[in-house]
Formats: sequence, C-alpha cells, structure tokens
Amino acid sequence: MTVRPHQAGRRTGISESREGPDAAEENREPDYRFTLANERTFLAWMRTALALVAGGFAARELIDSIEPQILRPVLALTCLATALLVAGCAYLQWSRVQTAIRRNRPLPRSPLMPILAGGVVVATGLGLWATVGP
Repeated sequence: MTVRPHQAGRRTGISESREGPDAAEENREPDYRFTLANERTFLAWMRTALALVAGGFAARELIDSIEPQILRPVLALTCLATALLVAGCAYLQWSRVQTAIRRNRPLPRSPLMPILAGGVVVATGLGLWATVGP
C-alpha cells in the first residue's frame, strides 16, 4: 500500500480490497469532525435560504408602501429565486465536499458566495429604488 505524506507514521485502518490499494483509499471513512463541519456549513446555507424565502413572502404580502407596485413581485421573486439557487447549490456543494474529504482531494470551490451576493445586491437595489425612488 502506498503511504501518502499525511499518512506517514500512522496506520490508516484501511485494508486493501480486491480492487487494489487505491480503491480502498478512495472510499475511506473521513474524520467525523470534518463530516460534521461540512454538515454545519450545509445547514447554515439552508438557514440563509429559509431567510430569503421569508423575505420574499414578506415583500409580496406584507409591504404595501412600495411604489411603483410592480417592485413588490420583482423583489419577492428575486428573494425566492436566490433562495432556490442557494438551497440547490448548498446540497451540491455539501456532496462535492464530502466526496473530496473521502478521497483526500482538495476541496472544490463554492458557487454559493457569488450567487448569494448577487441576489442580495439585486434585492437591496430594488429596495433602495422603492424607498428612495428613481
């Protein structure tokens, strides 16, 4: 079995299977702390998505003072679309990170920050336009 630098001096507890040493290494059980951290990050993104859903419904149903009136559904749709993208990408990112952890590979970049930042910028711009006027 090939020993990688991070394994030097310790046993991994991974036995070689019929597929060879690389197959066993690729399917190893990661340190539970990394798995739990990955799950906490996923849950944080889901909380963000739920807050955007609440903001979208609030913009549509509770805010009567927005003028012009067409901004209400646009603001609501912006929040809801951003929530949909964040929730969907959060699951995909969780899965990609979990796979990278199990295979001892570099963590993939996340598409979530630009998506969330773009949605918040658009929603804030619409809110400012409704508050201050064109």
